[in-house]
Amino acid sequence: MKEIVVISGKGGTGKTSITAAFATLAKNAVFADCDVDAPDLHLILKPKIKKTIKFHGLKIPSINKDICIDCKQCYKSCKFDAIDEDINIIKERCEGCSVCAYVCPVNAIEMIDRDSGLIYVSETRFGPMVHAILNTAEETSGKLVTEVRKNAKEIAEENNSDIILIDGPPGTGCPVISSITGTDLVLVVTEPTVSAIHDLERVIEVSKHFGVPAMVCINKFTINIENTKKIEEYCRDNDIPLIGKIPYDASITKAMINEQSIIEFSRSSDVSREIKEMWNALLDATKR
Repeated sequence: MKEIVVISGKGGTGKTSITAAFATLAKNAVFADCDVDAPDLHLILKPKIKKTIKFHGLKIPSINKDICIDCKQCYKSCKFDAIDEDINIIKERCEGCSVCAYVCPVNAIEMIDRDSGLIYVSETRFGPMVHAILNTAEETSGKLVTEVRKNAKEIAEENNSDIILIDGPPGTGCPVISSITGTDLVLVVTEPTVSAIHDLERVIEVSKHFGVPAMVCINKFTINIENTKKIEEYCRDNDIPLIGKIPYDASITKAMINEQSIIEFSRSSDVSREIKEMWNALLDATKR
């Protein structure tokens, strides 16, 4: 069983559209959307939810007012202003540090699990899918990504699946690290803009740091040929395989509007042919 992750140094490069197209082509695969802050793979794959699991991130204090002596030590000690003068918890400000419980002289405060998000185990027209959503203003997105991958791996093992295809988050932060750690291959989707080139270099360094081989795809390469050549040069100088160059094509947007992947919407288009070649290259790379 191989894990392939599709990521991007920045948002808006077309990462999810390409992942959805790969899902159309994949055989005996499990899909995981690890962009838990802003998941959108479900918009194309239209999963039917089979199971919902509560996700607990940081702890949150629970104050027993029957025991509390109103000494206000918790209020004075909280550096995040998460406890008001009436000794009520302001959930949105709490960082789960437990200082309030530590300073309470009568043990009136207990740290309990807080509901931080939801994990969904679903079925799509292409196979099983695990996805999740982190509640607004919650932390621990990296931990939630780990739980998504754990559930996807369990399903893959039960089904004897060959591939786990992961739609990763943008950027280079904790959720990206949690998405790529221990996987077999990373595909970085970039575009020929100055900011995308900069972020491509950063996310490639992250993949190198964690020892995960990376390949690159340039999406919408026709919008700026000069910057496309810069990306090609960067990949060549750093021995990074450039496995795909997808031209700008409005049909990708039309496919999304129709809740389809580009492969379903326009199977014989240049974009679809390029994506098919990329998918075959990824599969070949996982066999080496």
